[in-house]
Amino acid sequence: MAKFKMKVNQHWLFFVLFLPLSSVFCFSELSFITEPSDVTLIPKDPAVLDCQAHGQPPVTIKWLKNGVRLAESEHIQFLSNGSLYIPKVKHSKEDSDEGFYQCLSQNKYGAILSQRSRLTIASISQFVVHPVPMVVTEGSVARFSCAVTSSPPATITWELNQSTLPLETDRITVLPNGVLQIHNVQLEDAGQYRCVATNIGSRMKSREATLTVNLGAGPKPRQRPRIIAGPQNITASLHQTVVLECVATGNPRPIISWSRADSKPIDVYNARVLGNGNLVITDVNSQHSGVYLCRATTPGTRNYTIAAANLTVLVPPSIVERPESQTRPRAGTARFMCQAEGVPLPRISWLKNGEEVHLNGRIKMYNSKLVITQIIPEDDAIYQCVAESEQGSVLSLARLIVVMSEDRPSAPRNVHAETISSSAILLAWERPLYNADKVIAYSIHYMKAEGLNNEEYQAVIGNDTTSYIIDDLEPARNYSFYIVAYMPMGASRMSDQVSQHTLEDVPLRTPELSLTSQSPTDIQVSWQPLPAKLSRGRVSAYRLSYRTAADNTVTSVELAQNSTEYLLEGLQPDTIYLLRMAAATRVGWCESTAWTSHRTPKTSSSKVPSAPLLQLEPLNCTSIMARWQISPGSVVVQGYRLCYHEEGQPEQPVIQLQAQTSDYTISGLDPRRKYHVKLLAFSQAGDGYQSDQTISTPGCVSARDHLAAAPPAPDHVTALANSSSAVSLRWSRPAFTSGKAVSFTVRCTPVGTHNASAIRYLQTTKQSVMVQNLDPNTRYEFVVRLHLDQMSSPWSSVVYHRTLPAAPRQPPEGVRVTLIEDDTALVSWREPVEPNLVVTHYTILYASQKAWLAGRWQIMQREGSNTMALLEKLEPGNVYLVKISASNQVGDGPFSSTVELVLQRGNSHRSKNPRHSDSFPDTTVYSDGLYHIDQRSMTGIIVGVCIALACIVMCALILISKSRSRKSSGAKVIGVGNGEGPHAGLSLPNEHHAENAEALMPMISHHFLDTKGGTNMVISSAGPVNSSNQSTRWLFFQREIQNPSESDLENRACFYEAGKTVLRYEERLGAAPLQPSSREIIYGPLHSESSHTSEGSQETADSGHYSNEESNEEMSNPSTGQSSRPQSFGPDDGVAGLKVSFKAEDEETPGRPLRRSAPDAAQACCVPAAEASHPAQYSSHPAGS
Repeated sequence: MAKFKMKVNQHWLFFVLFLPLSSVFCFSELSFITEPSDVTLIPKDPAVLDCQAHGQPPVTIKWLKNGVRLAESEHIQFLSNGSLYIPKVKHSKEDSDEGFYQCLSQNKYGAILSQRSRLTIASISQFVVHPVPMVVTEGSVARFSCAVTSSPPATITWELNQSTLPLETDRITVLPNGVLQIHNVQLEDAGQYRCVATNIGSRMKSREATLTVNLGAGPKPRQRPRIIAGPQNITASLHQTVVLECVATGNPRPIISWSRADSKPIDVYNARVLGNGNLVITDVNSQHSGVYLCRATTPGTRNYTIAAANLTVLVPPSIVERPESQTRPRAGTARFMCQAEGVPLPRISWLKNGEEVHLNGRIKMYNSKLVITQIIPEDDAIYQCVAESEQGSVLSLARLIVVMSEDRPSAPRNVHAETISSSAILLAWERPLYNADKVIAYSIHYMKAEGLNNEEYQAVIGNDTTSYIIDDLEPARNYSFYIVAYMPMGASRMSDQVSQHTLEDVPLRTPELSLTSQSPTDIQVSWQPLPAKLSRGRVSAYRLSYRTAADNTVTSVELAQNSTEYLLEGLQPDTIYLLRMAAATRVGWCESTAWTSHRTPKTSSSKVPSAPLLQLEPLNCTSIMARWQISPGSVVVQGYRLCYHEEGQPEQPVIQLQAQTSDYTISGLDPRRKYHVKLLAFSQAGDGYQSDQTISTPGCVSARDHLAAAPPAPDHVTALANSSSAVSLRWSRPAFTSGKAVSFTVRCTPVGTHNASAIRYLQTTKQSVMVQNLDPNTRYEFVVRLHLDQMSSPWSSVVYHRTLPAAPRQPPEGVRVTLIEDDTALVSWREPVEPNLVVTHYTILYASQKAWLAGRWQIMQREGSNTMALLEKLEPGNVYLVKISASNQVGDGPFSSTVELVLQRGNSHRSKNPRHSDSFPDTTVYSDGLYHIDQRSMTGIIVGVCIALACIVMCALILISKSRSRKSSGAKVIGVGNGEGPHAGLSLPNEHHAENAEALMPMISHHFLDTKGGTNMVISSAGPVNSSNQSTRWLFFQREIQNPSESDLENRACFYEAGKTVLRYEERLGAAPLQPSSREIIYGPLHSESSHTSEGSQETADSGHYSNEESNEEMSNPSTGQSSRPQSFGPDDGVAGLKVSFKAEDEETPGRPLRRSAPDAAQACCVPAAEASHPAQYSSHPAGS
């Protein structure tokens, strides 16, 4: 998993968030010039521990001993340069100056602690091992050893009979570790031997041991080589000298040779053979660690004996990844990385201003990384990473500068997560509610939701997106997420946390097998359950497969999920069997492991040792500890044979171990590799039963392994669209030295999607892949990552590519056919529902049933921007079929379902609801033809005009006769218009008419007469609409004015102007009789020319014709919608029984000019020239409305 991922596309984002200030770049606020080092002294010697610090003054230095601050005294003095001076070192049980010392340097920026320095008083303890007496035969080998604990290490010399042992002969060898070897012992070598240990502080002698030499009795018989003093496991510090002893006997005298178990060459520069086969390595380092094999071989034969020992070199801690100083805004997050290596692996801790960091919910430590979230001003300090072990300590410092800002954005909102796969979750959010325009970046934080002290990870992205895919998660794990918005000098609070669970996946690998045999015909198979990181979900079953090496027939056994062992019975003795195992989750089975071999024991009458109980444990990334024990009651064991090999590699030489050995360290292994280890015990009866076990070495935490853990991303990624639904992707494998098999993951995402189901992942072992089942004409982004030995590279750079367009796959939707005239129908539809589809044209096929049976379709095409068309010259009495298809530049799409339209013979469609047919699919078309009045329509218009004129004349006569017989107290004058300016009300053209006129009503020429008998007024801005051949078109009905005070209101009576409202008065059936004042308003007859399609129709995109669908709804309820009472009408009782309905039309119908007489218009109203220039306004209504 990536430790810290940043996606930074803008240089300014990098500068603001991650570029420290210049004072941090050149960290000079506080640092050490000289730090104290280890020192060894004898009592009463003076001691000086140096410490010098550099920084902005004043700089103070204090000292600590074993973590406790020291006070200056006569015995302990602080020098002016910061060093510590002890005039006389004490060393007693009550008071001793021995211990660990550190200096603490401090100034206004903070405090730092130095590395640990050890002050040691020179001493030698009593001997741990004394030489013991020996009795040997002349010509054989004698060996004495002694051991002492000394600081500093003592030098060992030997004395014979209390005199220094002469070393001028090649027969006598004194090893640096204190061992004395005498080869080809002579009679004069007999005597008293003792060793002397010396260091700078003292000198100590061991007890004496007697060497007795007996005379040889004749020639010696031939003997196989035997190692009497083999090498021992050694742990040495860096730069020390190491001795690997090897003493062997035999006849003839054996030849001693050395090799490494890992087949690496022995360092010829620092290694030499001392005496008759001892290997001495000087100035050891970590490269010398490993297993060394001493081989004693009889000259001229293949008889040999091997002894092995493990050399472990202890390395002081060293920091390979140092923390970096950072500048962070308040409420931001700081991460200090620190990686150290050494043997043993050093412990990592953190200091803040010289004191241990107190971890809490805001400050956490993940492995070796320090993470500070929701930073506060008190976090501004100097932080130190401390790596320490028994070999020493080392520190590295970094400063955190907190930048203050009050104008912070609010937290991101509505954070939600959606699972994409077993390793990826899509996170989306909304921008902050406040100061969102100041946000320059978002920081995404996530961690495992289960368990304690889980490591938190972070990814930083720009402000141009509100979604992000986290794709390095573990399968079948629950994660929590939150987001922080950043501005140049501050950060928001963290958003609400959300949790989401990744999907399960197949197990990463199978369990490690342990194989033993209790009899010649069985194999006991056992294993440990997979940890969650490897199982990647809940294991549902195991499958054990086995076969003999000579037969390819495989037998498989499926085992329950909670099984940890299985006994294979009825096998053949002394036969090599191959076994392997697979594990499964609900997703599927993992890949089976490589075959593991195990030989069943031979059938023998004699009893041989049983299989040892073997346990393997990884010590580090390159070493494995093997421990075993033999079953009680077994036969006497003479020794053990151990061998191991990496999976897929040949076996290493067999290592023979002594009977009293119960553990062995296998070193020099490679990290992240699987090894097979085999162990058996042998006795006089022969080899015992064998134990086989597999184990994997962990990964190393070093700079080299960090590089290995993150292989480079694939490069030269190219994409090529093969079709409308497939893209071919190719890339190059990055250059790195590993020759192991790699695999690749390809991620394909539609650009701009927030839908997790649209994101696809493909796995392949090749360097190309065909991504199929894509949407046509859609832009995708592609990235590739590499997988190598359970490690993954970063994603490659993003490659964008668009798929080719395809012919429409869906027909138009919502096809609707409406009959608007007896022989004309309107077809409408909607575009096909397909993403990124650009329709170039539509094809309309229509035909009568007879023509359809004959296969004759009439074809119309309309541009892709049109979604309507007119079907003209249809024959009444026929049933027409209509279907539509959409086409683009690639090809034609499918036709919609057929829609039927029935035309009845001799039945006019002119009603409030035109007949129409619908279809669920979609389509679109347009007509360019003009509507032409046929003979039947003209006849209907003429008859309607005649009827209307007769009705108007009759109504006028009735009103005149009634008005003369009644007297009215006043006249109601109506002002129509906007009521603004001097022309809100205009006087009548003739003043003598103004006094007597109660209302003026225009007569409509027959050209505008509605054949349905409409009664609405039609008035233009120039006056009433008149025919040019009429001499008198205005009737002034006069009566005596009873109330002269209302003459001004009568003068304001005016007809329609542009922008004014047309009022329509209608009698309500059953209403009360009009009051006298209301009856003074005289109704004039209204004639309107019939519209071809009636009022309220909608204009088509082709011809400007109209349909009357909307007008039917309006006219069916005249009291609602646009019918209301103007305020000028006064109280309701003044106009009781009247219904007022008005509608204002602001545009003249195109292609329908109004005809009027200029002189007649002048009689109606005086209108300014500017207003008279507006086009005439009219409104027509069907009969019966």
